[in-house]
Amino acid sequence: MFIEIAIIFLILLIGSFIQGVSGFGFGLIAMSFIPLLFTIKESTLLVVSLALVLSISIAIQLFRHIRWRSLIVLLGAAFVGRIGAFFILDIYGELDIMKVLLGVFLIGVVIYLFNSKTPSVNHQTNRTWLPVVMGFLGGFVGGIFAVGGPFFVFYLMLIFSDNKYAYSANLQITFVFTNFITVFLHGINGDFSGDFLIYFLIGVVSVLIGSRIGILCFAYISQQNIKKLAGVVVAVAAVNLILFG
Repeated sequence: MFIEIAIIFLILLIGSFIQGVSGFGFGLIAMSFIPLLFTIKESTLLVVSLALVLSISIAIQLFRHIRWRSLIVLLGAAFVGRIGAFFILDIYGELDIMKVLLGVFLIGVVIYLFNSKTPSVNHQTNRTWLPVVMGFLGGFVGGIFAVGGPFFVFYLMLIFSDNKYAYSANLQITFVFTNFITVFLHGINGDFSGDFLIYFLIGVVSVLIGSRIGILCFAYISQQNIKKLAGVVVAVAAVNLILFG
């Protein structure tokens, strides 16, 4: 058990550091490895709960950069997505096939990470249908696999492409909102076991340390290099999930 706890601590520390530096990545790193130890449902609930703590921690540090009005449509669509995800995870979250599906999705995320470029801003399009689509997909996928970040990242990069602090702050508020919904719904559904508290408390220490270090390095480390490194790690883990999950 000690070895398992140490491994989980290290995974969460690395994931929270990457999120502190780049604004997202905690869920990607954590869900690339933790499902090798638990079911998808158990992994998602642990990661989402810790992501809530992590995003609150980072959002507090960047609070003055939050732009609330820019998030209304995005969060509304994400709320609908999280409701749908709750039922999917509750019914199918214990099945092994979900690990394979997660692996396939992670491969898609890696392709996105290595090929994406910061898009140009188009206010007429970005503020209408795009936040609805990206918000729903981010909420739905994040509620099932805890890796809905890339959808939120894509939209918020459009809106705040010239201000990385505003981008990161508003991304964290999006995570706070969506992760709280998932924790609340599964909490009242009685999905958290007694063992969960042990891993959660260990995880809280890990993510607070990792995110703090990441925030301190935020101004000094290239987000592109972090993105590529995270992509390689996630790709290896995704293949592992598909073959052995």
